[in-house]
Amino acid sequence: MELRQLRYFVTVAEELHFGRAAERLSIVQPAVSQQVARLERELGLRLLDRSSRHVRLTGDGERMVREARAVLAAADRASEVAAELASGRSGVLRIGAAPGLRDRLERGLGTLRTHTPDLEIQVSSGATAEYLTALRSGDLDVAFVRGEVAAVDLRVIELWRDPLSVLVPTAYRADDGVKLIDLAGLPLRLPDDPWLQDQLVTACREAGFEPRIGRPIDGFEAAVVEMSTGSPAWTVVYGTACEAAEGALWMGPLDPPRTAPGNLLTVAGQSSECVDVLVAAFG
Repeated sequence: MELRQLRYFVTVAEELHFGRAAERLSIVQPAVSQQVARLERELGLRLLDRSSRHVRLTGDGERMVREARAVLAAADRASEVAAELASGRSGVLRIGAAPGLRDRLERGLGTLRTHTPDLEIQVSSGATAEYLTALRSGDLDVAFVRGEVAAVDLRVIELWRDPLSVLVPTAYRADDGVKLIDLAGLPLRLPDDPWLQDQLVTACREAGFEPRIGRPIDGFEAAVVEMSTGSPAWTVVYGTACEAAEGALWMGPLDPPRTAPGNLLTVAGQSSECVDVLVAAFG
């Protein structure tokens, strides 16, 4: 019994017509008839009822077509794995990750390793735009980013939401939440994060003022030092924990609270089985 015979038989079973099956397989009709007949002889089963008017599956044929489909699916998956091995990528997961996701990455990768202990992990950092380019070019397998992402050629799955926390001079502390209007007199310092920039500027305008944009944040640690020892300013960070200068700065919630989506990005053609595993591990 050959895979070719099973594929021909399944195609005939789906079309219930040898001519149409031959067209789908791009071969001549006699070749289809010969291979299906050979399969029946080797199995010792009658799989099809043939007449000049119709072709029908027998009872044995109905059972056999289910098994044949399962065998062909397994063979196709084996071919995919072989292609991965041939390309040298088997066992390697290349991840792009936004800053501040260490706990989520460690937890998710720990889950993956329980099933694939030999999995090699390669994690890179960068901006969301860089991840989109790398996914499209095949240089990354998946990416985890914050903020809304518009990319119709990629698969974007929201896995979590992070609160947005405000970092302000201690004098502006408000345990119940800082109102943006109370920060109108301070310069707003922002990182190179287009989504966060747009969200904050829009929120300030909705609160009734145009934000005073201060010097951009190139590195968070350096910005904390500057904000705690230099001119007062404010910024917003993802999550609820950061290393701030104790006494000089305070971090807490906004009023009203705001959140940011955390997304898994993959190529559009990624198998649903693979995506389900990633969602379960990192969600």
